[in-house]
Amino acid sequence: MTMRLATFNILHGRSLTDGQVDPARLTAAAAELDADVLGIQEVDSGQERTGFLDQTAHVAQAMGALEHRFVAALTGVPGGEWRSAQEQTPALKQAPALPAYGVGLVSRLPVKAWHVLRLPASRVWVPLPIPGTRQLIWLKDEPRVVVAAELDGVTVATTHLSFVAGWNVLQLRRAARWLATLPGPHVLMGDLNQPRPVAQRASGWTSLVTAKSFPADDAKVQLDHVLASAALPVRNARAHRLPLSDHRALTVDLGQLGP
Repeated sequence: MTMRLATFNILHGRSLTDGQVDPARLTAAAAELDADVLGIQEVDSGQERTGFLDQTAHVAQAMGALEHRFVAALTGVPGGEWRSAQEQTPALKQAPALPAYGVGLVSRLPVKAWHVLRLPASRVWVPLPIPGTRQLIWLKDEPRVVVAAELDGVTVATTHLSFVAGWNVLQLRRAARWLATLPGPHVLMGDLNQPRPVAQRASGWTSLVTAKSFPADDAKVQLDHVLASAALPVRNARAHRLPLSDHRALTVDLGQLGP
């Protein structure tokens, strides 16, 4: 079996050119990536800012995917009032239409089983620079999630790890250990918020693509990765500048997997 894997931090579909969220751009981006399995991060579901769209389902429909999963890291409004999706009150659990934010995994291939790992937020507030200024803003870390799909011959997962240096390394190690309990080989893709040498060293896995991915217009660092627990037959790997997001997407074409 051959396949194309892709990962894309979609910035909830927002374009940096005009600041708009256009579902048609998201559809076009999915078509251009033409992936068999696509992991997306910074994904909205039921948010006012994105027209209350289920973005993962929207992407799945555009891809003609067999299956998809959106897993919320938090409920509420990112940057506003929110709480961990794992720490909902009973009342919240009875309201599945609540606005949510997290990651999505979309597959054109049959999925044997789905798995989810939840990662707690760091308690540290971190100063981050405001682009184009000398000002800093203090940000509270958010909880994170990993969603994995068991496919024929490989388990593929996606995540968006913390921006807190060191904490994201611990998260990656935990994710790698957890994935190792599932049928292998394993691929973890997503915005890991750490450079390639750190991600490889922390996970003990191999990076399948070397390409700077952030910021999208003038990429200077690779924060987005496709990591594999074992040697896989890579035919082609590259980054894509798309008409939305502040990240570039990555694709990896794999040759024959398994017998």
